[in-house]
Amino acid sequence: MYLYVEKSKGLKDLPEGLLGIFGTPIKVMDAILTKEKKLARADIDKVLSEMAQNGYYLQMPPPQENLLAEYRKSKGLDDISSPNK
Repeated sequence: MYLYVEKSKGLKDLPEGLLGIFGTPIKVMDAILTKEKKLARADIDKVLSEMAQNGYYLQMPPPQENLLAEYRKSKGLDDISSPNK
């Protein structure tokens, strides 16, 4: 999970509930974000918009893939996640 905040504001104005869910933050890096910047797993326009609107952007980790189900689906096999099969 990543929490983007403005460097000048830091964590002081974040909602208490957000910090409670997020846990103890660990600084990873400082970055200058512009519309031309590419981010690996987040849309830069959404990041900038939410930071302007809310003062932060919370990036959640991608959902975990069920590789076995994907493989079975690709082979036309039964869906093992269904309780009726």
